[in-house]
Amino acid sequence: MAALLLLGAGGHARVVAETALATGRFSSIAFLDDRRSGSDQLPDPLGWPVIGPFSAAFDPQIRHQFPEALVATGKAAVRLQWLPRLAAAGYELPAVIHPTAWVSPSSQLGAGSVVFAQAAVQSQAVIGSGAILNTGCSVDHDVQLGNGVHICPGARLAGEVQVGDRSWIGIGASVIQQICIGVDVTVGAGAAVVRDLPDGVTAVGVPARVLHTA
Repeated sequence: MAALLLLGAGGHARVVAETALATGRFSSIAFLDDRRSGSDQLPDPLGWPVIGPFSAAFDPQIRHQFPEALVATGKAAVRLQWLPRLAAAGYELPAVIHPTAWVSPSSQLGAGSVVFAQAAVQSQAVIGSGAILNTGCSVDHDVQLGNGVHICPGARLAGEVQVGDRSWIGIGASVIQQICIGVDVTVGAGAAVVRDLPDGVTAVGVPARVLHTA
């Protein structure tokens, strides 16, 4: 079994850590977090140590000890910034899937993505890198998710939905079939998306409507 390095030591990172351990692939975990600097100390999440800031990933000793790494933060921009840097440093970037999740063998899951407990990914779905498929969400057949997308707990995406990079589908939201959602979109909790959404908007409600700002 391998050792896994996680960038981030917050709540999301703890879920990633427990998901990774549940796979049986990893024997030890350590965290990096930029809040740990100088004399500041973070508590050890789940009993595993926080060994330095993000930049410590480039320390040759740490690189040797941890052949695999993930960016375990909820911020999509940070995940997409650090994943290629870790790859360039020689880390393997696993996709981590909880054993209670269903991921179709005909689907594709990008590097550094995570699939949490009870989530489902159906036939020929394509998931980009650094994506988060959170607890109990479902991604149906032929869905295409861009890099850094976060599908929150209990959200439902019907067949052939497309979601652009860094977009966020809120907890319990629903998206009907063949909808196209742009990049950097936020869909509010419980929303029902029945029309395409352009880049950069926030949409809430049933049916989901774009919020207009002055």
